[in-house]
Amino acid sequence: MENSSSFLDSINRAMAEGTVVLPVFSASALKVQRELVKKDADTRVVESILAGDQSLSSQVLQMANSAFYKGLVEVKTVRAAIIRLGLQEVGRIALLASARNQFRSRDRELNVVMKKLWQHSVGCAMGARWLANRCQFADLETNAFFAGLLHDIGKLFVLMVVDRLREKDGNLPVTHSLLLETMDSLHCLQGEQLMRQWNMPEDYCLVARDHHQLEADHRNHLLLLVRLANSACHKLGIGLKKDERILLSGREEAQALTLRDIDLAELEIHLEDIPALSS
Repeated sequence: MENSSSFLDSINRAMAEGTVVLPVFSASALKVQRELVKKDADTRVVESILAGDQSLSSQVLQMANSAFYKGLVEVKTVRAAIIRLGLQEVGRIALLASARNQFRSRDRELNVVMKKLWQHSVGCAMGARWLANRCQFADLETNAFFAGLLHDIGKLFVLMVVDRLREKDGNLPVTHSLLLETMDSLHCLQGEQLMRQWNMPEDYCLVARDHHQLEADHRNHLLLLVRLANSACHKLGIGLKKDERILLSGREEAQALTLRDIDLAELEIHLEDIPALSS
C-alpha cells in the first residue's frame, strides 16, 4: 500500500509539473487530419502535405505496400497510393504512421506495454471506422477512426510520465499490476485534458472522457462507436486486457446502434484480420 501511494504521488507530481510533452502527431499528420474531416477534402492538398514530409511519406508508402494493403503492383508515390487506396485511407495511414512513433520506450517493460496499447488503439480506430460504415454513418468514418485512435491517449501520457521518472530513478517502486491500475484510474481525465490542450473538437474530448462511463449518451453516435469497438478489442484480447466473456450483442451500444449478431461477428472477423493487431 505504501509503494502504491508513493508511486501515485510521484506520478501526480510529475503531471503537475507539466514537464512531459506528448506530441503524438507530427505537424504534417495534423494538417492531413484537418483536411480529411472537411466535406470537400482536397487530394492535392493531402498529396502536397505528404510530399513535403519525406519521413512521413516514406512510412505511408511502406504501410501502403504492406500485406494488409498490397496490390499486384507496388506503389512508389503518394499519388499512386491515393489512386489505389483512396484519399481517406491514405490519410488514415498517415495518422497511424505518425502516431506509431510515440508508442516506444527504451525501457523494455514499458515498451511491451506501449506495444500492446498501440495495438489496442489501432484496433479501436479500425473497429470504430468499420462500425461507422456498417451503421451507414458515412460522415463519421474519419472522425470515428481518429477518436478511436486517441481514446486511450491518457494511458500513453501516464506511460510517458513513468518513462521519464524511471530515467531519473531506476528503482521507482512499480509493479505491472500497479502500472495498469494507475493507467486505468488516470487516463480518462488526462486524455480529456490533453485533447483540450491540443484544441481538438469537443466530440473527441468527450470520447476520451466518457468511454468508460457506466452509461453512454445514446445521442452521441461517435461515442457509441468507439465504446463498442473498445469492448470488441477487450473481448479479443487486442491490447492490455482480454475478456472472452464479453457479449457484444448485450452491450447497450450495440442495441442503441441496432446492430445484429451477424454484424458483431463480422466486426470480430475484421479485427482479427488486421496484421498490425497480432501479438
